[in-house]
Amino acid sequence: MPPRVLHVVEALDRGAVEAWLLRLLAHAGRCGEPLDWTFYATLPRPGARDCEATSLGARVVRSPVPIGDKAAFARALRAEVAGGGYDVLHCHHDLISGVYLLATAGLPVPARLVHVHNLNNSVLTPSAAKQAVLRPILRQVCLTLADRIVANSDQALGAFLAGRPRDPVRHRVQSIAIDPAPFAAARLDRAAFRRTLGLPEPAPILLFAGRMAPEKNPVFAVDVLAALRRRMPDAVLVLAGVGVSEDSVRARAAALGVESSVRLIGWREDVAEAMKACDWFILAPPHHPAEGFGVAVVEAQLAGLRLLLSRGVSDAPLLPGAAWRRLSLDNGAEAWADAAMALWREPAPSRAAALAALRASPMDLDRGLDGLLGLYADTVSRAGRIAA
Repeated sequence: MPPRVLHVVEALDRGAVEAWLLRLLAHAGRCGEPLDWTFYATLPRPGARDCEATSLGARVVRSPVPIGDKAAFARALRAEVAGGGYDVLHCHHDLISGVYLLATAGLPVPARLVHVHNLNNSVLTPSAAKQAVLRPILRQVCLTLADRIVANSDQALGAFLAGRPRDPVRHRVQSIAIDPAPFAAARLDRAAFRRTLGLPEPAPILLFAGRMAPEKNPVFAVDVLAALRRRMPDAVLVLAGVGVSEDSVRARAAALGVESSVRLIGWREDVAEAMKACDWFILAPPHHPAEGFGVAVVEAQLAGLRLLLSRGVSDAPLLPGAAWRRLSLDNGAEAWADAAMALWREPAPSRAAALAALRASPMDLDRGLDGLLGLYADTVSRAGRIAA
């Protein structure tokens, strides 16, 4: 029988972590690999992808209270773990995973994993003083109570350990797995995509795809567009995603006089087709804290896009053969526009080569699923040996 795994996540919406887990769940079903997974959502509300998870054979349990109600939240999580007969508690919230470990301390769960997906070491309080106090406490809880610390990139693991030596048994990298099928099957119709956006057919498109939030820095993409249009007057910016920065993006576009060349298109179900119709992909997060792992960076390569990246994007999602430039935000938008033009003059990257490179990488779906299931089996087995 497969191990019973409880994944503690925020909610089954469009988050990268939840999307990755559902991707593996679906792939396991296609491969005939039985999984016994339950998602414990820390947000009490329904998630947009709850039905998808249950259709794939998983259970979805929502916390009856918000995490801000600390005592009631801990009691509810503890009750679920105590009654669920789980073999693995897989916590996906970096330092906040320490809260879940404390809430379930002493319960007979053979394996406890903390999964690090980000580098920001954030805790759930707006108070800088409280954050300063809580960070080292929660870090130590994770390092002490977790059987394994897993991270989605080498950089994320190093940041979480904060200078501590790595234990090759307890600390490891588990890359996010990417499904190449939508990009292999996606139709390439540049003209149709531009028509839907009211753009002229030859217009070169700079694409931002992801959460419209300050930590993704979509406003800077508007600055780059304005500089790029001084070199290429028909260039446009398309932003695929939603978030709190949407109004800031519109305001910046208006201030720079490029609002007619900016399109906010929200989340797209046809993301592969949309990406393949564009020319550049831009991701310019602040340098500190850096991105843990950029799923959209991998997808942009599968779509054949040229990449403009800040120093806040790690090397983890870059595949051999990618066409990219990494710049400092301090270089300013003009330098980024120059980099875009330099990439434009180079041959377009090969989509076929990117797909082949993905299959040979740790981000391959088969490798990703095998790696995670092997991690569970090894951790449960090791815990049993220690207990004996």
